[in-house]
Amino acid sequence: MGEKRDAFVQKMKARIDEWNAEIDRLAAKAEQAEADARIDYDKEIQSLKKKRDDARQKLEKVDKAGEGAWQDLKTGAEKAFDTMNQALKSAAQRFK
Repeated sequence: MGEKRDAFVQKMKARIDEWNAEIDRLAAKAEQAEADARIDYDKEIQSLKKKRDDARQKLEKVDKAGEGAWQDLKTGAEKAFDTMNQALKSAAQRFK
């Protein structure tokens, strides 16, 4: 495996760990919310987890891809990561 791919995969795995911590923080906040708001927060958290899982799956494909194919898969993974970042920022704003 090339060093560039290793670095990319490690960077993205670290980002997933950050997302997990942020999702946990939002979930804790949701538990303290009123019943009506909690339903909306729970839906948002489930959506975030799905996007995170999608990004993780794309990253796994990059990690397992052959040397020639990983660059093609990298673009899809980056898009999934960007989508997750935007969703997390949006959710954090709503949870304030």
